Amino acid sequence: MNVIKTAIEGLVIIEPRVFGDSRGYFFESYNSRDFAQVANITFVQDNESRSCYGVVRGLHFQKPPYAQSKLVRVVVGSVLDVAVDIRKDSPTYGQHVAVELTAENHRQVFLPQGMAHGFAVLSETAIFQYKCDNLYHPEAEGALAWDDPTLAIDWRLPAADVILSEKDKHHPCFNELVTPF
Repeated sequence: MNVIKTAIEGLVIIEPRVFGDSRGYFFESYNSRDFAQVANITFVQDNESRSCYGVVRGLHFQKPPYAQSKLVRVVVGSVLDVAVDIRKDSPTYGQHVAVELTAENHRQVFLPQGMAHGFAVLSETAIFQYKCDNLYHPEAEGALAWDDPTLAIDWRLPAADVILSEKDKHHPCFNELVTPF
């Protein structure tokens, strides 16, 4: 696998080795021995969501002690995956990285704890999968406004096409965040 560093410390893009022929393709989507070069964690929960074009999910995070690192990927369709660094002592605090993940490019993103995370569906539908190193705890939920002008995230969707959950319509902006990290 090829590990690509980003501007945010600990946040990396992973390109697996894909073996293809006339029958299709094969790749290891996760191998604990190889992943140890990225992070020394144990994943305990796998999640999957299916969404239609225009859906924006996020920007979500879990507060300590239930913070989560994630390994995310797309198995159908295309999304713009976004991570915002909310670690107060980080030199990239408040900065974000956006990566297009598709079923064709097989890219994955590893997000260390301390990231607010979201994605926008760019294709007709998308199936998004991710591993977490901590179990979900509803009382530890945190989130930021997806459209916060301070963050200036280009979600690559016309505003009229954005579809949000009721909950995601009402998150605070970054400058209102009392960071738990």
